[in-house]
Amino acid sequence: MAGGIPIQTNVVNTGYLEGRKLIFPICLITSLFFLWGFSYGLLDVLNKHFQTVLGITKLESTGLQVVYFGGGYLCFSPIAAEVMKRKGYKIAVLMGLSLYSLGAVMFWPTAHFSSASRASASFGGFCACTFVIACGLATLETAANSYAVVVGNPSSASARLQFCQSWNGVASFIGPLIASKFFFSGENANNLTNVQFVYLAVACAGVAVAVLFAVSKMPEISEAAVENTQSTDAYASGAGQGPLYKQYNMIFGFIAQFCYVGAQVTIASFFINYATEAANFSSAQASNMLSYGLITFTVGRFFATALATVLAPDFLLCIYAVVAIALNAYIAAGHGSSAVGALIAIFFFEAPMYPTIFTLGTANLGRHTRRGAGILVMGVSGGAVFPPIQGAIADAAGTRISYVVPLVGFVVVLSYVGFHWVSHGFQIRRAKSTAAAAPAIGSDRASSEVVSEKDKAAAVQIEESRY
Repeated sequence: MAGGIPIQTNVVNTGYLEGRKLIFPICLITSLFFLWGFSYGLLDVLNKHFQTVLGITKLESTGLQVVYFGGGYLCFSPIAAEVMKRKGYKIAVLMGLSLYSLGAVMFWPTAHFSSASRASASFGGFCACTFVIACGLATLETAANSYAVVVGNPSSASARLQFCQSWNGVASFIGPLIASKFFFSGENANNLTNVQFVYLAVACAGVAVAVLFAVSKMPEISEAAVENTQSTDAYASGAGQGPLYKQYNMIFGFIAQFCYVGAQVTIASFFINYATEAANFSSAQASNMLSYGLITFTVGRFFATALATVLAPDFLLCIYAVVAIALNAYIAAGHGSSAVGALIAIFFFEAPMYPTIFTLGTANLGRHTRRGAGILVMGVSGGAVFPPIQGAIADAAGTRISYVVPLVGFVVVLSYVGFHWVSHGFQIRRAKSTAAAAPAIGSDRASSEVVSEKDKAAAVQIEESRY
């Protein structure tokens, strides 16, 4: 299409940002974590709401998770990674926000024309809307996670991503709180009217953030900088050596991410069912308790961020995974308020798993970093596989017994981080410095290295993007 709008980007050709230079880009990226956290919080509540309004089974309701995590994240993450590699982080973010807002707007006509008499068609429409939203969120997550890791000092990448992801948790507990008021109270408990208004607000928020990104000067990390600033350690053979399919740490990280997200999604998706069946809470009370669990998740993220500045990330995750396995075993065997309390507590210990696995899995990738980030985000597709399995078990044997499914996921996570910790020398404290090929932007060494690139950086500081 002829024409276009100017997209302003400050191009960082080498090194990384630090100090005050990090504040603005991190704030921009954090807004994206907030958006998809809110969307994810609503998804878990819609699962139960559709069972009530449309009369579908638990297994059928997991279709939302299948299209969200399987269709969006599994199918679209590689596309998002390729767009990010070719066009940069900012274009990828704008594309993701556009898809996100479009999918949210589509909820309005779908909810308006839905009814229990044509439940299958209605639910299929909601799944289509969710797929479009998921494509947008997969793009945003691929860009935001990778950008948060590479924009600053590699030695603090885990703590930085933990901090950004914490705001994802803040938004995720707001979703169930809104749902308990608008979806499960009074006349709203048996209709989809308020679903229209909630998602219209979501679409408006997505458009507002897209405008903010379009007019902001977001520092763009060049491909050379991504390769040069990737950390290496004494246990790595070098950053990005060999083809992508031989990056075994990344592959094992993908498997762990796949199993973790599957466990996380099933725990949240069947939370309301568990609370209403195992402890006889009402749906509204269970929705509120889910929001308490997500608040616990958020607190866990911030707490883990503080610990990540002191402890080695793989050692920290080993401890968290062991506790999560113990709590999960009690959830599957117990019942009553204490079991629901354990279900809330497990949110605290699963909180740092995603960002930590992402950081460990994308370390030492060098030139493969952007595509590796897309592959790690594809691990979110575990959320499409685990819920149908748990839903089938829940329909056949009860929700309580079905919680053995996330238990398996946590065991795989422990296997990955345990092996990583052992193979990296049983480090307990976080390394104070990380070997990197390029220094911080603004240091004397960095300044001398980029003099020859000064004219080139100035020439591409404002890029014309046609779309």
